[in-house]
Amino acid sequence: MASTCPREFPERRTMRRSRFGCRNCKLRKLKCDEGRPQCKRCSSFGILCNFKLNVPDLQPVADDAVRSLVGRERAGLQPPLTSAVWTSDASTFYQLDAKCQDFVNRYLGRSLITPDDPNMIEVNRKLLMLAFTHPFLMHASLAVALAYDRHLNSPLGGRRTVEECYHWHQSTALFNRRLREPIETKDKDAIWGTAAALVILTFSTPDSQTSDASWPLKPSDPTDWAWLRISRGKMSLWPIVNPLRPDSIFCVMAPTFAQMHSPLPGKGIDGIARGLAIVCHLEDISTAKNNPYFNAAHAITQIQDLPDSQVTLGWIEVFLRSIRGPFKSLLQEKDPVALLLLYLWYRKAGRGIWWIEARARVECPSICSYLRLYHNGYDAVIAFLPGGPLADT
Repeated sequence: MASTCPREFPERRTMRRSRFGCRNCKLRKLKCDEGRPQCKRCSSFGILCNFKLNVPDLQPVADDAVRSLVGRERAGLQPPLTSAVWTSDASTFYQLDAKCQDFVNRYLGRSLITPDDPNMIEVNRKLLMLAFTHPFLMHASLAVALAYDRHLNSPLGGRRTVEECYHWHQSTALFNRRLREPIETKDKDAIWGTAAALVILTFSTPDSQTSDASWPLKPSDPTDWAWLRISRGKMSLWPIVNPLRPDSIFCVMAPTFAQMHSPLPGKGIDGIARGLAIVCHLEDISTAKNNPYFNAAHAITQIQDLPDSQVTLGWIEVFLRSIRGPFKSLLQEKDPVALLLLYLWYRKAGRGIWWIEARARVECPSICSYLRLYHNGYDAVIAFLPGGPLADT
């Protein structure tokens, strides 16, 4: 019979932390060897040692400015065996492998949201620096880079890779945990950037890679509108993080944010093409209160005549804001006119913004097939589909 007596283990020695070690080791609850200018713990972890007061806590070596400083201070030290790059905060860390580092260099130094927007390019550069001290942002950024690479190099976008799923899951888990804690000013931009990345990931990844198995041809499912719920969730963070505050890296996007929230006409059909006004039952007396298509039709009209390169984030958000109330219900019920408006928005917005095109490439054909299958006698709607007299007008 096995003995039930408890084993005796030798008493475990607790390691005392140095009173004079660097702040990083104290934060990580490690014993510092007090080597100067760079202790061994910080060297192996890939961060800049901070005996000096002017060096931030847990500053990653990946920053170019930091890299040059470390190079000067390590003049007499042996070079490391590997080029370790880390993202870390007070609670977690992640070492970027060679593929992650390649994707950081290839994609994350520029804007993957709207590549032609100089303000977004500048914001993205600053977000990349924040990602090295906010793992939830780094994981989200890597997932977006992997999704963009898949979009560029796989037929019809392909399925998500294991790496993309991993970084998406890690970002979501760490992000949700972070939102349960008090939010400090230094974390607000990273939180807003992560929320935007999660919207892109959800939008750019339809449930199916074929139009026949995509919404609206497939039976309705609560997950069909996950991208809209995530987008609404991001906007609920606005009053908390305030991306327009003066010290925010997003404040340069004030014109874009103003465009997003610009008011639509209150009444009438001014600017709306006659064919679109007819199919949406719009008249001079129409308003958002008496016609559920009113706001969506005006939002689409704003972008129809713009060059594709000028259809930026601000313009596309105007239509997304219109998906609420009766119009949202009509979309969920697969109303033919509501579907047509979504189709027209996809066709225009997807030409210049890759993560919209990723969904549009399967849902646009699905919408066309659905309308021809179930509403083929609705001539005013069918006229806008490929081959119709009002197609792309």
